Amino acid sequence: MRFSVELEARFARLPERYPAGYRRAALVPMLLYAQDELGHVTGEAIAELAARLGLTPLEVEEVASYYSMLWRRPRGRCHVQVCTNISCLLAGGEALWQHAQRRLHLDHGGTSSDGAYSLEEVECIGACSWAPAIQLNYDFHHHVTKEKFDELLEGVRSQETEVRREAHPAEVQLLTRRFRAPNSTSIDTYLAHEGYKAIEKALKQMTPEQVIEEVKASGLRGRGGAGFPAGMKWGFVPRASPKPKYIVVNADESEPGTCKDRLLMEHDPHQLIEGALLAARAVNARAGYIYVRGEYRYLIEILDRAIGEAYERGYLGRDILGTGFDFDLHTHTGAGAYECGEESALLESLEGKRGIPRIRPPFPAVVGAFGCPTILNNVETFCAVPSIILHGAQAFAALGSAKNGGTRLFCLSGHVNRPGVYELPMGFPLRRMIEEVGGGLRDGKRLKAVIPGGSSCPVLTAEEADVPMDFDSLAKAGSMLGSGGVVVMDEDTCMVKMALRIMRFYAHESCGWCIPCREGTAWLRQILTRFHAGGGVAGDIPLIGELAQNMLGKTFCPLGDAAALPTLSIVKKFRREFDDHLNGRGCPQNLSNC
Repeated sequence: MRFSVELEARFARLPERYPAGYRRAALVPMLLYAQDELGHVTGEAIAELAARLGLTPLEVEEVASYYSMLWRRPRGRCHVQVCTNISCLLAGGEALWQHAQRRLHLDHGGTSSDGAYSLEEVECIGACSWAPAIQLNYDFHHHVTKEKFDELLEGVRSQETEVRREAHPAEVQLLTRRFRAPNSTSIDTYLAHEGYKAIEKALKQMTPEQVIEEVKASGLRGRGGAGFPAGMKWGFVPRASPKPKYIVVNADESEPGTCKDRLLMEHDPHQLIEGALLAARAVNARAGYIYVRGEYRYLIEILDRAIGEAYERGYLGRDILGTGFDFDLHTHTGAGAYECGEESALLESLEGKRGIPRIRPPFPAVVGAFGCPTILNNVETFCAVPSIILHGAQAFAALGSAKNGGTRLFCLSGHVNRPGVYELPMGFPLRRMIEEVGGGLRDGKRLKAVIPGGSSCPVLTAEEADVPMDFDSLAKAGSMLGSGGVVVMDEDTCMVKMALRIMRFYAHESCGWCIPCREGTAWLRQILTRFHAGGGVAGDIPLIGELAQNMLGKTFCPLGDAAALPTLSIVKKFRREFDDHLNGRGCPQNLSNC
């Protein structure tokens, strides 16, 4: 089987990015590019890629069947994806999905007879603060109404990327300070705003140990969700190991309610590159990968252009800045799997396999990418490091609260007047964020509940919203800061419906490896679906709690906990609504999304 000349050239280059003996790491990107050209993943393409990578067709098939973005049946020339996850749900995404079905005369997974359109209801696509959102092929469209949807189908417009907004007076713009600069993605703009000064300092004035100690002293905690101290994590890498060391950037931003890393890559890619360089200096790594979620594939062009500029100017490659330090950086695409946001599953995916979590220990710092010591953090974490090294740990730490240094990008969505992504000091009060930064609730409604850090976090009631937004304060309040996805719900929100939508997501995204997660999420989805539809029985309420409790701490990765924790909190804090559904009183009045 032969592909186009352009694709053949790309296929020839892709395996060269990975270490000898790991050619299969190119498999997922190659499957996506083949799908782009052929319309879907064909049996012939599977056989051909298997032969080229030294795999069996069955090995390729098992990988292709795992990722939701890889279709085994023909897709339309315009592939329409409508998000109905929590932020889009609160903004009318469900009504938009129903309109899309009627407009295209298609159900989920369908393709029109003329091959013009195919349609999917999808999980979070990372546009939460501009909901409701859709993708046409890989183009994002935000704040989509029924009328705008119809206009888009009349003539598919070019990709909408303008998602910035005016800065709020409360913001401290550190990571986002170049966003509004002309040509913010170019290396010249970056260099004009202190760009690559930090790596020059680290290479010429600091030892690797000093870089790690500076990051430790800054109070920087991982911005991906767990909040583990970044400098401590870097210190776990065995410096005496004879194996190569790798830097891996987790850009698989898939937590519902979260859409910040997308902006950092889209508007200031060189900041991320410099952050990865500094991590490489800290542990003497010689190569790195930016793992970009499949739904963000348009960002790869932006990142690759910035990486090319960095090579041209001597900030990547051999003998960087004449110091003898070498470092190569590459992009790598996922293909639609929330599970790959978990670091060990991401590493499996990077190596060209299904994104199944690994048993730990050993942890990635010791045995990570390609069996070697690896630093793995998310985009925002790496982007914070250049400022820490250039201006000092204390300056960064002073921006936040105790043991929670710096600023944080908060993704504000839901029933607020000014949704958006805002850079605020760690420890910023949640209620002030909602009322001042977010402009309060729409239509003068009262606050009912808040998800403070993405869909995996226990919800807070309105009475619990007087809390500083940092890791330790939210832990004391019984929730988590997570990935910074703040989803605000007003008094008319049906919390049974929210519990159901959250569980639909986790049941869909469970990799199926662990029985408590695979069976528990599916069973809870089934019970909540029936309960919300009015078919519940009295025993369902304690059963929901029992099932969720039995998932906690019993899986290889945190997905089981991520599904259980919000469910337990909703049932406990909004028990009256479950009783109302049980007694035939149903959802709160005047709900368009229930």
